[in-house]
Amino acid sequence: MKKIVNQAFGGERPLYASHGLEIENVTITDGESSLKECSDIVARNCRFEGMYPLWRTFGLQVDKCFFASTARAGLWYSEDMLMTDCVIEAPKMFREMKNLTLRNVKLTDCEETLWRCFNVKLQNVDAQGLNYIMMHCDGAEIDGLRLRGKYAFQYSKNIVIRNSFLDTKDAFWESDNCTVYDSTISGEFLAWHSRNLRLVRCHIAGSQPLCYAEGLVLEDCTFDDNADLAFEYSDVKATIKSAVTSVKNPRTGFIKAEKIRELIIDENLIPGSDCKIEQ
Repeated sequence: MKKIVNQAFGGERPLYASHGLEIENVTITDGESSLKECSDIVARNCRFEGMYPLWRTFGLQVDKCFFASTARAGLWYSEDMLMTDCVIEAPKMFREMKNLTLRNVKLTDCEETLWRCFNVKLQNVDAQGLNYIMMHCDGAEIDGLRLRGKYAFQYSKNIVIRNSFLDTKDAFWESDNCTVYDSTISGEFLAWHSRNLRLVRCHIAGSQPLCYAEGLVLEDCTFDDNADLAFEYSDVKATIKSAVTSVKNPRTGFIKAEKIRELIIDENLIPGSDCKIEQ
């Protein structure tokens, strides 16, 4: 494997179509497409400043690297990547990718990240100020995600999340077959129009959660006092180990809670609704 150490590259495609290359303490200063159409690349302690640095790269290890905000759209159409201990400030990272693992990675203000990716693993990832993360993804295993942003996991499917803190408005809209274990989910309008969402031992916060859902399951969850007007028009099977501020017009299934402070059944209830309520 060829190795490049302690150098800087800029301009258009300086390392284009490289194969079997290790770069260490390398800076990509400007320009674009520095490592496009490459394979078997190892990058350690590198700094990426130019745009589109790693498009269509197959077999990639990235360790202790930094992606500046100018390195926008850094990885698209790439496969088989392991990224560890990196810091990312660039927007529009990770698009149309397969077999992607991020471990001990920090993402800051990276808008529109992880779109249409397949077979994703996130382990101990800190994602602050991210909107629209993981849109249209299929297949992800996530453990220890700390997320603050809006519109997470919209239109995604086959996602499993564990031990995470998700502060995100409009999360899981139109999602399919997602499961969340032992996590806190905070944000308004959680999982509207979702299908087969399962929440296990989770804490739910934010107004109007879990409405218009199909095949919704909650197991031993708790609700914050601000999680009001829940379950409107939803097909739900819920066991809740706390009080719920208010439940409004659930459609089918059952809701078992320690206490429901306000049950709203009004003239807008869908005809034929038969959700059973137990306190």
